[in-house]
Amino acid sequence: METTDLLKKVRHIEIKARGLSRNIFAGEYHSAFKGRGMAFSEVREYQYGDDMRDIDWNVTARYNRPYIKIFEEERELTVMLLIDVSESLGFGSQSLLKRDIVAEIAATLAFSAIQNNDKIGVIFFTDKVEKFIPPKKGRKHILYIIREILGFKPEGNGTDLNVTLRYMTNAIKKRCTAFLISDFIDAGDYKQALRIAARKHDVAAIQVYDKLSTELQPVGLMKVRDPETGEERWINTSSKKVRDRYRSWWSDLQVSMNNAFRQSGVDSVSVSTESDYVKLLLQLFKQRK
Repeated sequence: METTDLLKKVRHIEIKARGLSRNIFAGEYHSAFKGRGMAFSEVREYQYGDDMRDIDWNVTARYNRPYIKIFEEERELTVMLLIDVSESLGFGSQSLLKRDIVAEIAATLAFSAIQNNDKIGVIFFTDKVEKFIPPKKGRKHILYIIREILGFKPEGNGTDLNVTLRYMTNAIKKRCTAFLISDFIDAGDYKQALRIAARKHDVAAIQVYDKLSTELQPVGLMKVRDPETGEERWINTSSKKVRDRYRSWWSDLQVSMNNAFRQSGVDSVSVSTESDYVKLLLQLFKQRK
């Protein structure tokens, strides 16, 4: 992508994502992702109806009358975007590729985070961790992230969620909110890595897929290429057996993915390239209330 084209696209996504995060997602994001917990704020004299468990016994002993601790919610979050940049994201039968939808979703989440004064970082991955951008705040940092999302050129082609999840678990020491954004076309077993990551961090999963990739259309003999392995082969899409086998592969993939989410306690949403991802993201946020 030429530099001028990239800058235009960055600006377009910035305007769209900023508007969505400010006008639609601000309140939903804030209530869905509440921060690390409660932090001590101050003490005040005990009042009738206060919880006895909040009494500060040291201050109470000093002043010879009961005082309680006041706590406030720690709002600041660290948000990590785990973004799949494998070759299979380059597919799309609609006006946008899966990669384009991933970019818009990631940018919208990034602006939502920054408007809530949260830090945001990124892990780009294929069948390995391609790049780690440490969490920071600020518009300049967000624009850098969007430029990388749109222009990043990975070394790998495949997808390995297991490696990525293990990397995040080890690299991010404090509890964070992590959005795993992928098409989840991964033949490996990532259930255990997801379970461990979700135990340490607050993980939400966003699957991006294209409707055409869920079912073969009967259009006769077709040459197909696996974008992640480069393998090419001819298939007869007129054959019901071939179409059934493909449909079964997709169904098994979805069942395995959803089982992994459920067993790990991970909230998730699936977004197709032709659907309204705004509505689906709001749905994800509301799951968490």
